Amino acid sequence: MFENAGRTEINSLGEFGLIDHLTQHFTNTQINTLTGIGDDAAVIDTGTEEAMLVSTDMLLEGIHFDLAYMPLKHLGYKAIVINLSDIYAMNGTPQQVTVSIGFSNRFSLEALEELYSGIRLACEIYHVDLVGGDTSSAQAGLTISITAIGKAKKSDITYRKGAEAGDLIAVSGDLGAAFVGLQYLIREKKIYMENPGVQPELEGKDYVLERQLKPEARKDIIEFFNSSNIIPTSMIDISDGLSSELHHLAKQSGCGMLIHEDKLPIDPMMYNPCIDIGLEATMCATNGGEDYELLFTIKQVDYEKLKLNSDIHIIGYCTDQYGSVKMISKNNNEYPLEAQGWKAV
Repeated sequence: MFENAGRTEINSLGEFGLIDHLTQHFTNTQINTLTGIGDDAAVIDTGTEEAMLVSTDMLLEGIHFDLAYMPLKHLGYKAIVINLSDIYAMNGTPQQVTVSIGFSNRFSLEALEELYSGIRLACEIYHVDLVGGDTSSAQAGLTISITAIGKAKKSDITYRKGAEAGDLIAVSGDLGAAFVGLQYLIREKKIYMENPGVQPELEGKDYVLERQLKPEARKDIIEFFNSSNIIPTSMIDISDGLSSELHHLAKQSGCGMLIHEDKLPIDPMMYNPCIDIGLEATMCATNGGEDYELLFTIKQVDYEKLKLNSDIHIIGYCTDQYGSVKMISKNNNEYPLEAQGWKAV
């Protein structure tokens, strides 16, 4: 018998530690590979002033979604949107997507048609073309893999690196509602499983549920940047939670991040659901994830331009303390923000 001597558990690394470990010995050999692993999208030189942006994401049933409360049409829509968000996070414009799915025999043709109706709706709204993909049978469940392809002027591309001490930290939209919506859905599923005759209590929770089931990518923010001649110094989309994304920007930019709790954009429609489900709003806003808002830094000289957009909020500034990510509480206490993010199950 073989023994697992020296076995390393994946959870000891986390998602991004795992990626770094597995890819540490890879080097780019193609001269048109401008940026590879380590950002929201790869950057490929096209020989023109514009570069190609490419991003891939995978969704697994039971890990990233639960069909007990996620309608297939919503799932198809969300699968596209969260991939487009990676292209927007590079200050780019998505143009095409490919869709690959693996599914078991429990899925009928009608079910897959419903999934693709959501995919089609997202493609229509965001003006992207479905240009390819693959289908495969699977022993169990549903797997969706999306590749998004876009473009951006090389001079406009915004990476996770680039922030400097003194830059302002900003975020679009509001934070935490998607996480609260997920907790409601999980709670109501549990209640239903224990008491199938009980109807779900979701009245008044429309906003948080929509933020979870049907998120939107911030195309409008990128359009605002372009029209206002703003190029962020660094940017990332908020998929794993604000605290984790702040750590990414701090690490790759070689600076620190300091935010203020009282500056966090939290929608009023989130407070009552938070209380009802026993959650704390600031925790949801900093660690919840799946907001798909844009977190970015800008030079202070661009502040006056930024004020013209009421859906952009300044939440702090960059410091010269490498890797330090902290928050000043409403009581004026300063404490470190820990990165949460993905862990293997």
